[in-house]
Amino acid sequence: MTAIRIEDVTDEASFGLVPPCADPGFDHRTCDYWENADRGSRAARSAWLEPAPAAPAAPARGRLANPFADDDEPAFNPFAPARGPAPTLNPFAPADDEPLPDNPFAPQRPARPTVGAGAPPKLRLLGRGLAVFGSYGKVLLVDDAPVAYSQFGPLSAYPRAMRVRELYPQLPEAPLPAVITCIATTREARGAGHARRLVEAVCDDLAGRGFSAVEAYPERGRPPDTTSAADTGFWQTLGFAIAVDDERFPVVRREL
Repeated sequence: MTAIRIEDVTDEASFGLVPPCADPGFDHRTCDYWENADRGSRAARSAWLEPAPAAPAAPARGRLANPFADDDEPAFNPFAPARGPAPTLNPFAPADDEPLPDNPFAPQRPARPTVGAGAPPKLRLLGRGLAVFGSYGKVLLVDDAPVAYSQFGPLSAYPRAMRVRELYPQLPEAPLPAVITCIATTREARGAGHARRLVEAVCDDLAGRGFSAVEAYPERGRPPDTTSAADTGFWQTLGFAIAVDDERFPVVRREL
């Protein structure tokens, strides 16, 4: 029996599950096309997959000697306030080298999830919303083999999507939708319905996070292997309506 599961991309292990693009000239793992509206690229960039170099330690900065200072004692400053007696020691205050004790009556803040500063650049982009929104990516696996990938999130996370929306004032401004920027299936797994299954999972997830609508921005006239957002026909089979029927950059929308 075929085993199908869907994994959220939240760390390096799950990021390693992102399947390759059908066209080797592109790479989901190095794409910042939607995150960077001016210089974003879908191109495969091997350097993005290498571990980030550790930041060099800042050199110690010594204090410069003051050639006018008295080496034996500080010069008298007639404008400085007179020093009073030493403050009374608080016997209940912790020493300087002791950590502050926990307040048993204050709620403890849970650790905020993060992918870490040394994560690959794309994983850091996918992990920007972990502390508030959650995952920005999902991978569908069949018998443990990754076959489909989707990227999504709040509109504010994707400047290029915001720029597309600015072209069409007829789109509703409130409430703002979530967006699905990418849906892709490996060439070998096409035709089995995996992309549709993954989009349904993303829509269910977004509805559970409080969104009332989701949009996608397909590109007409491009070969399937060179676009990240499928075509309008694909979205219509999933209940998306054509909100803007532009000949080049249509907008599809589904109420959740």
